[in-house]
Amino acid sequence: MTRLSSAKATPLVGMVAIPGDKSISHRALMFGSLAIGETKVTGLLEGEDVLATAEALRILGAKVTREEDGRWKVIGRGVGGFIEPHEVLNMGNAGTAARLMMGILASHPFTSFMTGDASLCSRPMERVMKPLREVGASFLTRSQGRLPLAITGAVDSLPTEYVLPVASAQVKSAVLLAGLNAPGETRVIEPTPCRDHTELMLRHFGANITVAKNEDGGRTITLKGQPELTAVDVNVPGDPSSAAFPIVAALLVPDSHVTLTNVGLNPLRTGLFQTLQEMGGNISIENQRIEAGEPVGDLVIKSSNLKGVEVPPERAPSMIDEYPVLAMAAACAEGQTRMTGLSELRVKESDRLAAIVNGLKACGVDVGSGEDWMTVNGKGKPPQGGAMIASQLDHRLAMSFLVLGMVSDEPVTIDDGSPINTSFPGFVDLMNNLGTKIS
Repeated sequence: MTRLSSAKATPLVGMVAIPGDKSISHRALMFGSLAIGETKVTGLLEGEDVLATAEALRILGAKVTREEDGRWKVIGRGVGGFIEPHEVLNMGNAGTAARLMMGILASHPFTSFMTGDASLCSRPMERVMKPLREVGASFLTRSQGRLPLAITGAVDSLPTEYVLPVASAQVKSAVLLAGLNAPGETRVIEPTPCRDHTELMLRHFGANITVAKNEDGGRTITLKGQPELTAVDVNVPGDPSSAAFPIVAALLVPDSHVTLTNVGLNPLRTGLFQTLQEMGGNISIENQRIEAGEPVGDLVIKSSNLKGVEVPPERAPSMIDEYPVLAMAAACAEGQTRMTGLSELRVKESDRLAAIVNGLKACGVDVGSGEDWMTVNGKGKPPQGGAMIASQLDHRLAMSFLVLGMVSDEPVTIDDGSPINTSFPGFVDLMNNLGTKIS
């Protein structure tokens, strides 16, 4: 365990690059492994989650190596070309990778075994397994569909049409990846648009995939099965979920002026940026461009006086991972911030909703909550702080409360900061170089 403490910071000033997007990094390695030829990946996030994905793909027969110049090279096996693994696939803390890998393995006719760390093994997988059974896969799990699990893929995969009961990019992606190795067309209907990295990258690798808007505001994604994916290079943009922490810190610490370069600006990922701007945050975008199908740009952030707002529930899919750090911003804003549609936070690395509420209360913040909502009543100034926060193996909780400690009257301490390396290696050094005091 690595205890970390964050004290009141000096103005944050500087220009930094955020580590690569975790969601895109997982997919770049996976799709490169399913393609024919050599894929080179620049800017890959080298956190523990992504390294677990790389090792799992090696076990399944792909050649995944890191070059001396920092780029990664993937020599794929083609769609349906993975080999039966000779050992257990250990996905660490990578919930996204585990669920996407289940989709890939659902259409490979052999049995695989998958496990993860204590946090991942406590997270439910049934919502992914349900549509994959329709493809022809079978599963053996612990109670409540938890890892470790055994998955036996279909001998003759079936295309499916699946309506997502709730917006989930992970479930959507698992179904589409299973459909890659099935004849005919696989369709996923989502009631609310959620992250579309899978659709964009499949198209980048040459898949025949279409997205149609539905009359109710949702979307229908149709994938033609059994394509030959062709290797292409991928430039991974900076992760907007990781950028959230220096952004909120720069907004809260007086007299700060920070530029974050090469940040992913996928509109289905930027709900936090929109919310912070509505709260009065001074965030501007420069040098906008497209990289591997994804919009990218540089963010310029200046310290701002924030006010409370109502965050609509339909925005939740575009910022589900950012509610913890948004709550820290709300704790320093003037007035009430109300967030609804948060049920997904109950099944993350921890029960994030309960952990946010309990941590804020320990720091002297007036906060209320229910099954899927939270209100934070800010006083227009930082709270008392001074608490010891249990990170619960949750990297985003750890980083969020360290941000709060940068402005609170008394330091905020995290009992274990080691989970931060799953998504943001170098977080402490990057933040301290900007002017924070994390020790």
